[in-house]
Amino acid sequence: MVEASALLVDAVLPEQPIRQWVLSVPYPLRFLFASQLKVMGKVLGIVYRMIASHLLKKARVLAEQAQTGAVTLIQRFGSALNLNIHFHMLFLDGVYAEDRHGVSQFFRVKAPSHAELVALAHQLSHRVGRYLERQGLLSRDPENAYLAFDFDESNPMPHLQGSSIQYRIAVGAQQGRKALQLQTVAAAYAENTSPRSSSVAKVSGFSLHAGVCAQANERNKLEQLCRYITRPAISEKRLSLTGQGNVRIQLKTAYRDGTTHVVLEPLDFIARLAALVPAPRVNLTRFHEAHPCASPCGQSSTVEIGNPANFSWCVRTAQRDAISNHSTQEESKGPCRIRSGSGNRIQSADTCRTPSGNDLGTATQARIWY
Repeated sequence: MVEASALLVDAVLPEQPIRQWVLSVPYPLRFLFASQLKVMGKVLGIVYRMIASHLLKKARVLAEQAQTGAVTLIQRFGSALNLNIHFHMLFLDGVYAEDRHGVSQFFRVKAPSHAELVALAHQLSHRVGRYLERQGLLSRDPENAYLAFDFDESNPMPHLQGSSIQYRIAVGAQQGRKALQLQTVAAAYAENTSPRSSSVAKVSGFSLHAGVCAQANERNKLEQLCRYITRPAISEKRLSLTGQGNVRIQLKTAYRDGTTHVVLEPLDFIARLAALVPAPRVNLTRFHEAHPCASPCGQSSTVEIGNPANFSWCVRTAQRDAISNHSTQEESKGPCRIRSGSGNRIQSADTCRTPSGNDLGTATQARIWY
């Protein structure tokens, strides 16, 4: 968590305002995304293009003349350890475009209004529905729409995932029933302590939120945000055992009905953990588009975040520069403090040595200038 957030802040995200866009989808789409990862990637592309088009439109520039960028972290869990696939997108809060002198500049846009969020959510639901229809994954009748796709019934994972999405018990004698919930807060109190913000829009099961923004000089706030969205699924501090040996999970925020805890039997607790594990070789961090930039030396460049090869090159360059700077320091067998070549953060690291005394270097990151 800490390493991933430090990498994003120091080596990926430029020093410009960054806004977090969070998209939650209806239950059927959560199951679809868990079952068909390629479909999830296509839908994520639709979401990115819509938000990017919104930013370009607000900046009043043509798509051919400007561009923006984002990093998406795909979270698979909810507060009750349920399978809840949703997107956290760290978007530039503006666009890069050339001014009348041909110099690339960053143009900030205003925060989205509630009406704009509602319109975006409605458009998102419409476009995602059309895409699923073209792929033969969505069927419509005069009254409603439903997913239509086949999955391997001999594979137990879809059953575990479906039960986790619906907060139901997956295994054991109580299979199919809702998990035990403890309501220790009055419903009216829970309703009042979770204020509804104008920065949230809910349309047809889609929820779009864009109320958190870190200014260009708020790098600490941005790193805290990155730590939040790269956190693990559960904290040990919120887990405890009941007198009967069941697992009690404390929710981060009380539900509107006053629910503060969920109680699971040990076997069902393991089933929920299994449902959260992504498939092999699935990247839960996605990079979109390019960031025009200027280095401290005055040289302009463009780093294509969407190209994994370019991103890997950036990280390798950062590590090489940091290790090169470290090699010029006096050798020491104890802890040392390293200043990265381009960044301002001072990191503490222990020099790793083999039994023969050979220095293996240290793991550190240097800032990539955009």
